[in-house]
Amino acid sequence: MANDNDKRLALAKAYDRQTLADIYDEYQPLIYRYISRQVEDMETARDLTADVFNRFLLALEKGQGPDKSLKSWLYRSAHNLVIDHYRRREYRDHLPISDQLPANGTDPAQEAENLLAADQVHEALKRLTADQRQVITLKFLAGLSNAEVAEIIDKPVSAVKSLQHRGLASLQRQLIPAKENALS
Repeated sequence: MANDNDKRLALAKAYDRQTLADIYDEYQPLIYRYISRQVEDMETARDLTADVFNRFLLALEKGQGPDKSLKSWLYRSAHNLVIDHYRRREYRDHLPISDQLPANGTDPAQEAENLLAADQVHEALKRLTADQRQVITLKFLAGLSNAEVAEIIDKPVSAVKSLQHRGLASLQRQLIPAKENALS
């Protein structure tokens, strides 16, 4: 399998169109899903996802890019772009307006409750350390294994497990009281 990965990376570095198309088709949905769970709207997620693949092509053009794991390289690039996005956003003082309308037949009260719960989780995730947030997002929202997360964040698996444990404990402390207060 490692030999196949090496061949694939060699073909990508040679700008083999079919290999590049296959890489995009395979990883675009995964990277988009990872980014979309961390940013406020679909348009930003689409833009950042496109930027990941643009960076990949530019890196290949310069003779750089991934040497071992393409997946790790793409997720690391996505993570860096999300961080850059929020750094730039700190200088803007406005709230995003959702352009998504609820689907017909949905209960507005249920939709509002779902949005409130999602906002609470999003806010709780923001209160985690950057490493905890990245581990939780990669592990549970992107569905990666501890080994894959460790490779992406360049830490040992034991550190990933520790970050995961502390992050989940923090989320539980933040969300359980919020849920109990909402019921009162």
